[in-house]
Amino acid sequence: MNSLFDVLGFLAVVLKGLDLVAQSVLLGSVSFWLLVVAPLPGLSPRTRRIIRVAAVATVVTASMTTLLTAIVLRASLGIGFGAIAGAAFFVAGVIRAAAAAAIALVASPARASSRAGRFACGAASIVVLCAAVADTHAMARIGDATPLLLATAAHELGAAVWLGALPCFWLALRHADPRIAGVVGRRFSLVAACGVALIVAGAVVFARDYIGTVDAVYGTSYGAMAATKAMLLAILLALGAVNFRAVRRIPDDGAMTRRVMRFVEVEIAVGIAVLMAAASITSAPPSVDVADRVTLPQLIERFAPAMPRMTSPAHAALRAAATRAEAEAARDANDRAWSEYNHHWAGVAVVVMGLAALVQHSRRARWARHWPLLFVALAVFLLFRADPEVWPLGPLGPIASLHDPEVVQHRLFVVLIVAFALLEGWARRRHVASRVLPRVFPLATASGAVLLLLHSHAVGDVKEQLLIEMTHLPIAVLGVVAGGARWLEIAAPREEGRWARWVWPAAFVAIGLLLLGYREG
Repeated sequence: MNSLFDVLGFLAVVLKGLDLVAQSVLLGSVSFWLLVVAPLPGLSPRTRRIIRVAAVATVVTASMTTLLTAIVLRASLGIGFGAIAGAAFFVAGVIRAAAAAAIALVASPARASSRAGRFACGAASIVVLCAAVADTHAMARIGDATPLLLATAAHELGAAVWLGALPCFWLALRHADPRIAGVVGRRFSLVAACGVALIVAGAVVFARDYIGTVDAVYGTSYGAMAATKAMLLAILLALGAVNFRAVRRIPDDGAMTRRVMRFVEVEIAVGIAVLMAAASITSAPPSVDVADRVTLPQLIERFAPAMPRMTSPAHAALRAAATRAEAEAARDANDRAWSEYNHHWAGVAVVVMGLAALVQHSRRARWARHWPLLFVALAVFLLFRADPEVWPLGPLGPIASLHDPEVVQHRLFVVLIVAFALLEGWARRRHVASRVLPRVFPLATASGAVLLLLHSHAVGDVKEQLLIEMTHLPIAVLGVVAGGARWLEIAAPREEGRWARWVWPAAFVAIGLLLLGYREG
């Protein structure tokens, strides 16, 4: 039963992230329609199509997250359906799904052209936002929750009008002539700047009321995830600043539109990572509610430089266990050495890949272009070593092991690694000309980074779990950087994308070095 709840918990975080993405795109598309392109000919119909798609996606994700929460509560607490139907989360989920469905209807061509239709669409969007805020940490606080509720609303609205509107902005740039594209760019820049202000205002209140002190940033899961989200937001702000200046040059330079679109594509990817990180934060209690924290001496001790572990204990030396819970409960020095060995050799492989990619870009060694094949070896290594209690080394079969969310995540990483290795290796063959294959690398890397943001370790010691995750969070940020840089290298002209081809291999080397420094207590 515990393993089932673990799987449902992981699925709930994933669904929450997808729900937040869908909702942000919905609210952002509505704001883009009403504030940016409504008076401009030819752009409103395309924006309304995105609104309808996002509205349907929000209905689905809101319904699924609400239903999953109801299932977990019923199974764990034995609560009847009547009590669940009256709970705040259930009512908020139903209202949000209904309001999103109303937006899908109002945004249809027959209804959206009138002023009343636009007003109804805006009003329904406010209902969606209010219902979303009603199902957050702020609603559960004891005492006057008004400041936190307002901060949550500002934070989610800011993310929507900036990040959620990016797909509409990209589509508008693609179909508008340079003069109209310049107008759209300037208007959206102002709206996005307001969104950034709302995000920062909400974050300031969260830092005060949810985190409180500096030691809570590195001492709790909530604080560590908030710091990771802040790093991703800093990347977004840098990309946004580039576009803020570039959109003003569109009317005078037609090629500038394509450049802005390329950076918007990367902004969308990083924005999705930010929203998934925000969803992961909701699964952790606020730092102010956590008394048992990681201390600074413990953090320094864990991350002090040490020689990598290049030898492994025998599989027979590990504690015999048929389930993840048993394995973690019986964890000893050999189990920790096994895990460190896995991380350190994976780090060696990733460092070699990054260095080989750098050598390839220098055009000094033809053999270096085959570096993606190293990922195949890494995938086989992880298949055998990542979960010693699971087939092919352990007693737990491959199907039964899928009840464990950590095993599922490890298997997903293996699939992503193999897919990337084969497709990227094929894409680098000189006689292959494809626009799709080269994009597998950034997509796979970004997907792996998002999975790492959601990845959790079933370790009984809460402090130990946090220390492990604090090693992985910067790797996730570097994965986002590597994916975005590789995307720009592919999409940009050769001269413009020159800097990007050096950034992502350097990020790979940094990831490998972090893995080489991995330790367990």
